[in-house]
Amino acid sequence: MREVKKTKGQLEMALSVKITQWEKEYLGRGSLSCKCELIRDMALITLAGVLTPAEYQMAESIAGRDQIKKFRNDLVESGRKQVEEMVNEVFGLELISLHTDISTKTGERLIVLKFNKPWDQADNA
Repeated sequence: MREVKKTKGQLEMALSVKITQWEKEYLGRGSLSCKCELIRDMALITLAGVLTPAEYQMAESIAGRDQIKKFRNDLVESGRKQVEEMVNEVFGLELISLHTDISTKTGERLIVLKFNKPWDQADNA
């Protein structure tokens, strides 16, 4: 029986669900929303509502902003192995690089995942 290929929207939703689950299990709390967009050999993930009220208050100073960004980015980087596993599970692709930044003004995080080949050439695409 031939396996039905998933649509772009189904793959984007699958990765969004996995990222949200990972946030809750690994980072201890999830974002308010998670949206994934597949572009060539990358996934652009937008997470809203990432910061806590205390972090917003801390972000009022330059030193506080720097601490929040460093700590939150280090946390994501420390979970790279799990993100690699998610990418392989959802797409059947290898994760080449992970880039992330957080806005201390809006509480939004962006994650860019770069794959070893375009998403539509993946085993699970």
